[in-house]
Amino acid sequence: MHTANHELFNQSPVLGDYNLFLADPALQEAAAREGAAWARDELVEIGAELGRLESFELGRLANQHPPQLRAFDAKGYRRDQVEFHPAWHTLMRGIAARGFHNRPWAEPRAGAHVARAAGYLLQAQVEAGSLCPTTMTYGALPALARHTELARDWLPTLFSREYDPRDLPFADKRGGLIGMGMTEKQGGSDVRANTTRAEPQPDGSWRLSGHKWFFSAPQCDAHLVLAQAPQGLSCFFVPRWQPDGSKNPILIQRLKDKLGNRSNASSEVEFHAAYGLLLGEAGRGVPTILEMGTYTRLDCVLGTAGMMRQATSQAIHHARHRRAFGQRLVDQPLMRNVLADLALESEAALQLALRMARAFDTQDEDATLLRRLLTPAAKYWVCKRGPELAAEAMEVLGGNGYVEEGVQARIYREMPVNSIWEGSGNIMCLDVLRALGKSVRTREVLQAELAPALGRYPAYDRYLAALQAQLADGSEQEGRARRLTQQLVLAMQASLLIQHGPDFLAEAFVQSRLGGDWGQSFGTLPAGLDLAAIVARALHD
Repeated sequence: MHTANHELFNQSPVLGDYNLFLADPALQEAAAREGAAWARDELVEIGAELGRLESFELGRLANQHPPQLRAFDAKGYRRDQVEFHPAWHTLMRGIAARGFHNRPWAEPRAGAHVARAAGYLLQAQVEAGSLCPTTMTYGALPALARHTELARDWLPTLFSREYDPRDLPFADKRGGLIGMGMTEKQGGSDVRANTTRAEPQPDGSWRLSGHKWFFSAPQCDAHLVLAQAPQGLSCFFVPRWQPDGSKNPILIQRLKDKLGNRSNASSEVEFHAAYGLLLGEAGRGVPTILEMGTYTRLDCVLGTAGMMRQATSQAIHHARHRRAFGQRLVDQPLMRNVLADLALESEAALQLALRMARAFDTQDEDATLLRRLLTPAAKYWVCKRGPELAAEAMEVLGGNGYVEEGVQARIYREMPVNSIWEGSGNIMCLDVLRALGKSVRTREVLQAELAPALGRYPAYDRYLAALQAQLADGSEQEGRARRLTQQLVLAMQASLLIQHGPDFLAEAFVQSRLGGDWGQSFGTLPAGLDLAAIVARALHD
């Protein structure tokens, strides 16, 4: 019997056992600049933990072995439980220990949201599905804090850094998580078309009957749910267990078979007179749950920026070790152009995301107006660019990137969810128009963000003048809302890079993104730019 022997060579080593934070100068600078310099030592430690090969392996296993629904036990009794691979639980323990689900609320201080944002961005590079219950809990806590009974009974445990996956009444838990249920079969983003009904009870509680087409993370201890009350669409806090110790009748019909986000459980459910408490004012369910949505939209941007970062890192790492046509890929002009373009897009997303996080740390009127404008705008544009970047970065690795053993294929499949979840692109652009139209002060706040970058690059100055003209033109705004939103975000990203980034990076962004002929594929940066410096900054050895 003949066994073929061959030498394996010209393969890049696996990228791992490196510090995700220390390898990223842009993240280090942005975290310090936006108010979280105090968290540097902790972020260095998190970067080391998450950069281990074992951490990336947890991400692979959690997605290779997706959650399973156990609707019934062996005797036919309803269980409505979701079983996860041990890798999922290990990931969730790490997330809880780092406080990504609660820290800005449990331990408030200046820069708390920025510090969390930097850590969240690192976590997203390893595995993104586990961030779904993480971000929903983070977004729900402010609303719960304003409800006297829930704040008393739930917040102490929700503020815990312990992950407790046991399916028990909440009083017996050592830690907890919150999910959400908004969309129904007939409505999608049009939640006002919801048909789930809520009936008031003599004891002040409510009973919900109906369904949810997407009920995120059904294993969570409670969910924020939209339902029609007599006063109109309202938001309800619906726990997994009822006060009498019985399981709340929320029947899981099936788990979604999704393109990506496979480690995370998304479900369809029916409510059979499920117990709930009114959260916020009756008839104002959309504003109540949209407060949660504002925080989760921030996390959509952070999660996409994190995956962009890892996809770009994988591409650069491969190109530094792979040889073709007699030289390393990274030294070849066309490949260097592609890599620099990926790095440019990744850093622009990161800088914008961290600036947004600082707006969440500030509670004055200007910060509030900026949040309302930038959050949907950034979610639209950054999350739209994510899948394009992931595809190009995967192509750098060729067939090695297309297989499931590595992270590139998983990142590519994961990217679209952040663009769809919490409002698709059109919804985000309509929210941008609402923010602009709600207060004249919003445009003044935006101008204050953009003006400090004036005078350095004529192309930026012209672009900003054109944006101002677009903002002032009230004709047919809805039909051109996507273009307007794109222009707004590119102006913000350019402003941040001009003010805070190295000159070679700002110049490349202004020349490529603000030029009239931009919009083609990655790898079309104009001549005369310091591409090697851009690539070197993107992934420090």
